[in-house]
Amino acid sequence: MIYEDFEEFAKAAPGFTALAGLDFGDKTVGVAISDRMGTVATPLETIRRKKFTLDAEHLFEIVKKREVGGLVLGLPRNMDGSEGPRCQKTRAFARNLSRLTELPIGFWDERLSTVAAERALLEADTSRKRRAEVIDHVAASYILQGALDRMRHLKND
Repeated sequence: MIYEDFEEFAKAAPGFTALAGLDFGDKTVGVAISDRMGTVATPLETIRRKKFTLDAEHLFEIVKKREVGGLVLGLPRNMDGSEGPRCQKTRAFARNLSRLTELPIGFWDERLSTVAAERALLEADTSRKRRAEVIDHVAASYILQGALDRMRHLKND
């Protein structure tokens, strides 16, 4: 099920299971995974997109292996908060995934996540080639970490 309201997603996500963060792009899907306590997001891998069924199959292999309890998709809003074509593509991807799984799916505003990931990789003196290889799943970890931090804050309210 897709949750437009992140607080509703946080309530629906089962406790003590990992969450997967996804950075959906035209050519790739960056994947990050949290620990079971929901405190730390770790970059995992980048799926090179082929066609939806193959991409979903690869993603669900990860979900099964890592015992993921929910999916957080980065929603690439424009800087003014409006939604453009990239948001529409992300929402369509989420709808297609929701037809294949019972897992809760939520959206997280991903503005500047790729910029933050790029900055972190530059600070770590990562080569240009290596940055290109890992940027998507590092960005996915920024998306997921933001969502995890918000979920922890919601539990403490």
